Amino acid sequence: MKTTESETASWLDGAALHEIVRKYDARAGDPVQVAEVLDKAMEMKGLGKEDVTVLCGVSDPELIARMYETARRIKDEIYGHRLVFFAPLYISNFCGNECTYCAFRKSNKDLIRHALTQDQIRKETEILIDQGHKRVLLVAGESYPGGLQYVLDSIGTVYSVKHNNGEIRRINVNIAPLTHKEFCDLKAAEIGTYQLFQETYDREVYAKVHPSGTKKDFDWRATAIDRAMMAGIDDVGLGVLFGLADWRYEMLALMSHIEHLEDRFGVGCHTVSVPRIEPAHGSDLASSPPRPVSDEDFKKITAILRMAVPYTGLIMSTRETAKMRKETYNLGVSQISAGSRTNPGGYADADAEGHVDESQFQLGDHRTLEEVVKDAAEMGYMPSFCTACYRLGRTGDDFMDLAKAGDIKHKCGPNSVGTFLEYLIDYAGPETVTVGEAILEKEMSEMEERDRDVSRKIIKAIRKGKRDVFC
Repeated sequence: MKTTESETASWLDGAALHEIVRKYDARAGDPVQVAEVLDKAMEMKGLGKEDVTVLCGVSDPELIARMYETARRIKDEIYGHRLVFFAPLYISNFCGNECTYCAFRKSNKDLIRHALTQDQIRKETEILIDQGHKRVLLVAGESYPGGLQYVLDSIGTVYSVKHNNGEIRRINVNIAPLTHKEFCDLKAAEIGTYQLFQETYDREVYAKVHPSGTKKDFDWRATAIDRAMMAGIDDVGLGVLFGLADWRYEMLALMSHIEHLEDRFGVGCHTVSVPRIEPAHGSDLASSPPRPVSDEDFKKITAILRMAVPYTGLIMSTRETAKMRKETYNLGVSQISAGSRTNPGGYADADAEGHVDESQFQLGDHRTLEEVVKDAAEMGYMPSFCTACYRLGRTGDDFMDLAKAGDIKHKCGPNSVGTFLEYLIDYAGPETVTVGEAILEKEMSEMEERDRDVSRKIIKAIRKGKRDVFC
């Protein structure tokens, strides 16, 4: 299949989606309909747009409780108690766009601009490794010195760093939309997931909040994932910046995007992110979002997405407070960032939290990686730093085939145990080790015998000093 650089997002029928929202608004929360949709969700075959709209309208506390319980059961069935950890690595905050909600926007003259040198990137990588990270999300403002080559060089630098017992084993990337040829170059750099948020799928709102810069072109951005997948990047991540437009419409539009990818490529997105607008230096809009999303609606968004796309990774960032993040673990979240910095050089700068004018947005969760790991383990979750699927080619169709057949847990279980044990031995303090060893034992006790046998072999090798042992 050939691709062009001038495609339009014809799959997005905004008027039809707004009509669906209006249609179901009139009978929102019908208990019979809700019960039917929740029963359908438990089949773990996904939900349609009308199903999603039914759930968006739920307000009865008892129905919400049942919805949350359904999301939890689906998450546990597919992912178990695992939470995959990663950290963002910002390499540049130069940007040629005028996104009115973002501190990186071109007109923000108070922002101190940085594009890290390769030596600085190497230092940031060493710090992340010393914290215990194995996976990073490389992020850059949408204009950087040297163009794509700067990004490719940066990826190479991160992968080259071997520090003590650790290294970054997989780099996911969140950068501006590229041409098909450029996506081929990005694929050759051995990235994991290419992540791109449309921010809002409402064309009218999109035009208002993106008045200038290349990002002003809605269709160029909306079709970027197609170009990435045509270039062979079969793990892609979508997301909406909730707070710009009606969140119910955004959910339906996100579903339309996923359905389009499934129709065209046979597989949808690997991950979905759910950021809410947070205050950003120099942005009045970020402090007063046009369509703010309440905490209760945000939890509904998380639960509905888990039911709608059950095999897709659901990412919760440190934009949210520690309290909110913990509440969403049980609603379907499977990946979380921790110890994050959203300014270039933030990990090397001991005073990074005070440099608000260098950050893309304000964080809600300022805890260290170890604090988040320990807290998650105490709550009964299994921290994982696994990157095996990326490196063994279990991506795109292959990953989804294993997931839908219920077989991916036979890989994820043992690999999560191994990577967490590495973390405990190499980076954790005594209290975290105590809590971590207990959750390891619990996780092993609940495994099928064949998975327990594989896990024992991995654990034995790691305790003897081997690293990066996986299946």
